[in-house]
Amino acid sequence: MLLTVFLAIVFCAAMTLMLISAVTMIRNEKLMLSAPKEALELLEPRDSEIFAGAEKMGWVIMTVSLLLILGVGVVSIWDGFRCGYSFWQFFLRFVLIFTIYKAYDMIFFDWFLLCRFRFFQFYYPEVAPVYDGRKYGYNLKSQLLKLIVIFPAASALAAWICSRF
Repeated sequence: MLLTVFLAIVFCAAMTLMLISAVTMIRNEKLMLSAPKEALELLEPRDSEIFAGAEKMGWVIMTVSLLLILGVGVVSIWDGFRCGYSFWQFFLRFVLIFTIYKAYDMIFFDWFLLCRFRFFQFYYPEVAPVYDGRKYGYNLKSQLLKLIVIFPAASALAAWICSRF
């Protein structure tokens, strides 16, 4: 269980690195697919880097974060095989990692960074009108759908695949 919590923390840290690199350094609107349509329509293209080499550094950080996410998957599956996990043990591990991440996403990314700290609006001030006055992020229904339906279904599928080996 301790390893599962640690892996969830690593997953959250990797997603934070990914967000920071995409928003602050890479600054490509193609990476902003989770933003609301109204905000995407207001985004202005960024031609200049925030500092020399920022985009390259952003892609390096993005690659590291993707490798960390892949590592979380590999370690969680490898340890499950090593310990002889059943379907339910794999399922519990996967659903806990996803649930901890989604709670972090909803509280830290949507509520704190977006609505309170105004992180995204600092780097893209043209989208501020879309987010002004919101007490929570823009996609609560989508977040709850992932938390209640999509992540448990993905966890069950992954657990079923892992328990077959």
